[in-house]
Amino acid sequence: MKIYTRTGDKGETGLFGGKRVRKDNIRVEAYGAIDEVNSHIGLARAAIHEGSSGSREALSYIDSVLEAVQNKLFALGTVLAGNEDPAYSVRDSDIEFLERSIDKMDEVVQPLKSFILPFGTDLSARLHVARTVSRRAERRIVELASTEPLDPKILAYANRLSDFLFTLARYANKAQSVPDSLWRKEAKEPALPQQQQLPLSRGSGENHTRSPTSSSTSESRPLEAPAASASSGSLNTSDRNSSSLKA
Repeated sequence: MKIYTRTGDKGETGLFGGKRVRKDNIRVEAYGAIDEVNSHIGLARAAIHEGSSGSREALSYIDSVLEAVQNKLFALGTVLAGNEDPAYSVRDSDIEFLERSIDKMDEVVQPLKSFILPFGTDLSARLHVARTVSRRAERRIVELASTEPLDPKILAYANRLSDFLFTLARYANKAQSVPDSLWRKEAKEPALPQQQQLPLSRGSGENHTRSPTSSSTSESRPLEAPAASASSGSLNTSDRNSSSLKA
């Protein structure tokens, strides 16, 4: 099978059944976003296979559940592209698989008492990126459902997926003995480290260095860290965005 067909050169693509639509059609946006989630999950799995440190048993579990989800997302993508074969549809058991996985991992990680930052190990950070992309995919699916009939199970699965990836990111940190990075309402301004030689950039494009005690008439100014600001807000466990929680 040839990779290129030239049939999409004018900005259109084909759905299941042969219907042609523009490539910015909401249906294409929806299954395209699912493909992005799948790719980011693959990137997370690559971190495991590249030799992430930590509990091999836990990492093997993460790899296995992610592989199962990748296969389901591939099938979901075809459904969003118009595939009406029931064998590819989202089943109750698919949603329950995510929920059981969340519940099992929640028993291992520390109870949440604060918002957390998407940070930690390389594996955890990649899973957080996958989580945020899954939220975008969910928004595209919601938009699609507002324009034409869509199986409610697809919406439920998309919603549960981000919860699953959030919990998995925390579990990955736990498996690699790295604590969650807690959000702080008032972040401290970091101090600029003292250096003997500071590089100066001149208009000539050459790099020059000057001692802090130099008698140059041009005084260097210390860099200023951006002021940290955060709006006060209450902890809402019904929403889990990039730095929040979701029940």
